[in-house]
Amino acid sequence: MKIILVGYEGHMGREVRACAERTENCEITAGVDPMIPGSGEICKKSFAECTAEADVIIDFSHHSLTGELLDFAEKRRLPVVLATTGQTEEEKARIREAEKGIPVFLAANYSLGIATLTDLVKRAAALYPDGEIEIVEQHHDRKLDAPSGTALALFNAVKEVRPAAEAHCGRSGQGKRTKDEVGIHAVRMGNIVGVHEVMIGTQNERITLKHEAFSRGVFAEGSLKAAAFLMGKAPGHYDMKDLLKE
Repeated sequence: MKIILVGYEGHMGREVRACAERTENCEITAGVDPMIPGSGEICKKSFAECTAEADVIIDFSHHSLTGELLDFAEKRRLPVVLATTGQTEEEKARIREAEKGIPVFLAANYSLGIATLTDLVKRAAALYPDGEIEIVEQHHDRKLDAPSGTALALFNAVKEVRPAAEAHCGRSGQGKRTKDEVGIHAVRMGNIVGVHEVMIGTQNERITLKHEAFSRGVFAEGSLKAAAFLMGKAPGHYDMKDLLKE
């Protein structure tokens, strides 16, 4: 599997490169990273400079590159693993348009453990229809978006079984908690890789479901699994639920 890695010089780019070196039949043939000062033999500053042979694109850059990235992928007819969060509504619409012509794998989090957590949260929310739900996510102090894409994905899992659920990001001021409220709280501190905790409670008991990532390598591993999954797939939208089914 030959990969073009977008965000090549970033922290996650380095994690993917290291993981690819340990993975059989996996090669990073080129990188694209507009943040670097100039072009190199492997890593290019722009998509126009990237002509390397590839089977798939993995993106760990920034959501502002979504349009350029998808234009490039469509031109080369390459499947894409989008591992960047924080897309605007316009960028999300562009992704949906691209899915008509190429396979696109999109997930808020590429950890298989988070995929398992999401499934458990959905089941628990259905089993406790009157339970109050709070989501707390923790990340390093350099993360730009809050709440995290993963926290929002966990909320969406709740909303699948509780259509009336309403996300409340943070809590302040006066007023009682509403019946359909799902609190979402963000912590930014130090070098926390990623912690997501979901509490479901009634007047008599509480269930706490929690996932903690100890290394960003878990996201790199997941992105490579997603890339391998896309090989030979028809155009369309794919996510971690599809990966876990196969």
